[in-house]
Amino acid sequence: MPDVPESTDSLKAFGAVVKAFRERAGLTQEQLAPLVRYSNQTVASIEQGRRLPPKDFIDRAEEALDAFGTLRAAAKYLSRQQGLASWFLRWAEEEKTALSLNVYECRVLPGLLQTEAYMRAVILSVPPLASAEVVEQRVAARLARQQLLHRQPSVTFSFIIEQALLERHTGGIEVTREVVGSLLDCAELCNVDIQIMPLHQPDHAGHDGPLQLLETPGHEWFGYTEGNRHNLLISDLGTVSAMQQRYAKMRSQALTPEDSVSLLKRMREAL
Repeated sequence: MPDVPESTDSLKAFGAVVKAFRERAGLTQEQLAPLVRYSNQTVASIEQGRRLPPKDFIDRAEEALDAFGTLRAAAKYLSRQQGLASWFLRWAEEEKTALSLNVYECRVLPGLLQTEAYMRAVILSVPPLASAEVVEQRVAARLARQQLLHRQPSVTFSFIIEQALLERHTGGIEVTREVVGSLLDCAELCNVDIQIMPLHQPDHAGHDGPLQLLETPGHEWFGYTEGNRHNLLISDLGTVSAMQQRYAKMRSQALTPEDSVSLLKRMREAL
């Protein structure tokens, strides 16, 4: 999943408010920068809606610009999380209150099941290479999402993972050993089912690629797919139904959760 932050309307609106108060105060971006203790480039990026403002920036700008609470109020409506792309935001919001989440992946391990070392190996494998700052943002965002696994009330998770993803040894043997151990730990959670799709499975319903399905507290279902810069949150009932049918078929084709755990244990012993 790409995690490159993208501008949103709320970020642009916040930036415009900062700019209006700065100009009201008779300050240039260069003059405001030392007052908020950030660089000129950071001030410019925030005003242009290209960067999520850190909390201390908001507090310092509020004081420096005598904004009588306007910036803090506007910041509450910012709709981007640092390290998450804007197209992923609504899905991420729906995840927070989901009753159940079904995930099939055939490219990389689902972000909710990745170890930190695996995350870094994946991020640093895909050109163009990200800066150190962006890498840290992406890792922090993925680690934060993993709190969903332990949320109360709990989410019911089902994961179908291609065996080939583990056989690939992304990041090397040590990273793979840690990943397999982490998967085994997750499989022990009462709200998580992990199923491995074996290497040899002639009848495979997942040829259309990765998919996710989410049930809301109102028992609505949404689908989500992502590819190379094209990503969709799907609410159309017919399309979601077709995705549910494919997922149900794959669950019958993959190893059972019990057999998947046995396979993972054998793989760990072989590493």
